[in-house]
Amino acid sequence: MAKALIVYVTRTGETEKIGNLIAEGIRFSGHEAHVVKVTDIKNDSDLRGYDAVVFGSPTYHGEMVKGMKTLLFMAEKAELEGKIGGSFGAFGWSGEAPDRIFDTMKNIFKMNMVSAPLRLKSANLGGGLKMAQDYGREIAEKLA
Repeated sequence: MAKALIVYVTRTGETEKIGNLIAEGIRFSGHEAHVVKVTDIKNDSDLRGYDAVVFGSPTYHGEMVKGMKTLLFMAEKAELEGKIGGSFGAFGWSGEAPDRIFDTMKNIFKMNMVSAPLRLKSANLGGGLKMAQDYGREIAEKLA
């Protein structure tokens, strides 16, 4: 059984909901999924020991939330090259944060990324619940 780590930062709780739904999709496929707040990651060793790592941040004023930026700098030392990765986030208007996180994971960390970042206005709108769970399943397929 493979293990996935989902790390999120949230302002309103929506990105946390999405992260938990992604974890459900991973678990539906028989793998472990741990969901933690960005503040629970104290150093790069907290990111080690996982087969997949997924980062999530809402977009706020066109940017990812500061805690996620800090985490990305720390993650450079975590030896994530070749690990499966994904990114997600909630947004109200523009939704750039998941794309920027995804690009960092793919191009800087050299991770084995899923097809695209997951961007949702809400887990409760327009099929968001299923989309988030399906994103987890996509991560699980790469773990298989």
